[in-house]
Amino acid sequence: MFDKEKIRKIIFETDTPAGKVYDILLIVTVAISVFAVMIDSVSSINKTYGNILHAVEWFFTILFTIDYIVRINCVKNPSKYARSFFGVVDLLGILPTYLNMFLPGTRYLLSIRYLRMLRIFKVFMLASYMEEVKVLTQALRSSFRKIMIFVFTVITIVIVLGSLMYVIEGPQNGFTNIPRSIYWAIVTLTTVGYGDISPKTPFGQTLAAIVMLLGYSIIVIPTGIVTVDMIQTPSRSKKQCSGCTAFIHDKDATYCKYCGKILIPV
Repeated sequence: MFDKEKIRKIIFETDTPAGKVYDILLIVTVAISVFAVMIDSVSSINKTYGNILHAVEWFFTILFTIDYIVRINCVKNPSKYARSFFGVVDLLGILPTYLNMFLPGTRYLLSIRYLRMLRIFKVFMLASYMEEVKVLTQALRSSFRKIMIFVFTVITIVIVLGSLMYVIEGPQNGFTNIPRSIYWAIVTLTTVGYGDISPKTPFGQTLAAIVMLLGYSIIVIPTGIVTVDMIQTPSRSKKQCSGCTAFIHDKDATYCKYCGKILIPV
């Protein structure tokens, strides 16, 4: 009979020699398995070593499947762990191999398995970085509404510009429909510029130039929003709204300035 508590300490705790060794071995196997999947996608390597790499893939998948089952069975609340971030990542790290039997090609999604490498923060006690992660998370949460408004504005702009370009250029110049024209507007506004479709008329080229210039001014807005909130976060109180979960508040605030709900310490 296995001692579940002893196994749980080895798997989930890194403050013991056995726990640290287990996690280090896990990280190494994850790195090797992801590397095997990546080189298997190279056709020349696949032709020569495809069968070996496929066997390696199944070996690691079975290994990680056992690891997942053991983790589920040794925790006090299996469903809670299964719904947690690492629980979902562990499951996604083994599913593609099994799905590949029904949907060929899905096994290359095993690269998702690399997310398990995030355990390296826990293994090597990189807790000093967690405060920076928390600041970034708080900044993203507090700027969420502003970014959503920005995204909605950009969607409106590309729809209008795409429709306008469809009217100006028309199907004869490659703008065969409004969705394709909106695709052009997105590619141009984001300054990607694939060049697979481009305006041919003077009016269309003028509009394209305007969109390009507009793209340079728009692309920096989300960065500015998040940066301002990141600068403000350390100087504000560490309180979270019980309603909208916003983090950025004045130090002497009792209620949220966004929704009016009471603030709670975090």
